[in-house]
Amino acid sequence: MLSQQDDFIGHQLPTTFDHVMSSDPSWMERLWYTGHPKPGGDVLFDIGLGWHPNRNVMDGFAGVAVGGMQYNFRASRRLRPNPLTTAIGPLRIEIIEGLRRHRLVLEANESGLSFDLEFVATMNPHEEEPHFRRRNGRVTEQMARAQQFGTYRGWLEIEGARRAIAEDSWLGQRDHSWGIRAEMRTDETNPPLTFYPPFFYVWTTAQFANRGLHLFFKERAPGDLIYISGEEVSPIGARPHQGLRLHGVSHDVVWADDPHGQTVASAAFEARMSDGSVRRLKVRALPARYFLKGGLYGGLNGWSHGDDKGKLHVEHDKWRLADPAVRRLARTLGDHVIEVTDGDEIGYGIMEYGVGNGYARYPEVQRHPAI
Repeated sequence: MLSQQDDFIGHQLPTTFDHVMSSDPSWMERLWYTGHPKPGGDVLFDIGLGWHPNRNVMDGFAGVAVGGMQYNFRASRRLRPNPLTTAIGPLRIEIIEGLRRHRLVLEANESGLSFDLEFVATMNPHEEEPHFRRRNGRVTEQMARAQQFGTYRGWLEIEGARRAIAEDSWLGQRDHSWGIRAEMRTDETNPPLTFYPPFFYVWTTAQFANRGLHLFFKERAPGDLIYISGEEVSPIGARPHQGLRLHGVSHDVVWADDPHGQTVASAAFEARMSDGSVRRLKVRALPARYFLKGGLYGGLNGWSHGDDKGKLHVEHDKWRLADPAVRRLARTLGDHVIEVTDGDEIGYGIMEYGVGNGYARYPEVQRHPAI
């Protein structure tokens, strides 16, 4: 169907903007943001919005981890007749200036969580290496993703307590992905679940005063990389590094004594860059961690990304993260705030991670789910 976007130049298919190159129901586009104060790392917000054109659905979430609690808001709507309006009930995202400024709003609602935030880019964006996977003849993943560091300004309110968010004290990162996304099913109430062979993965960001570092890798066995992508990026307005990409990585992770799941305490990474230089990174995990199950990653209580929940559907809940039952539900996948030391510099970011059963290192945490 025609929309206002169709008046703009940039069509890449002989159809309207609300259609994509494939009719695969797994085709989606996602906007995602996190933010946290520096240097404390005691609060973390996560915000996301998913566009599912072949399922006629737009869904989104917002959440905050603070003080041992996780607050979750989730929403879904039918995509059409407003296929390109990035709003779902009280949640909306506005692109004020591409690659520079985005506005994130959650109006007052029954969850007790609300905010009006502006992401302000600080670093040039990073474009990940392409994601492509074919299984039994079918393309199961064909996706592009870009990431960017920034700061935040505005306010965040939790159960009536409002925090001012200032650019000089709040950092964050965002990403934007689109394409056919590999299915991830980890909701035990809604089988079948996705089978994962042995693996270890890390997705890490670190923002320093005058540069940023992106690292993403997956291994089937120690040293056996099945995917690697990363880059050192420069500040907005500065000339980007010419081809300073991640070429190799080694790791040594120390796990926390956590009876309820996989939790990193610290880590050391040796990142080998395309110019031959090496970044020797020391990572210290900080308190705040948002478990992405609260945003429907892998599915939650029978609701998965892209499911048609009707014209408009909204849910919210509050998790006490010390509760073993909550941790069993939340599993491992999450955004964990980290402090990163590289030589004399200290930066902050987030880390996602997981170790699959049968991977030849880190057996001490493999009794817990990796995703």
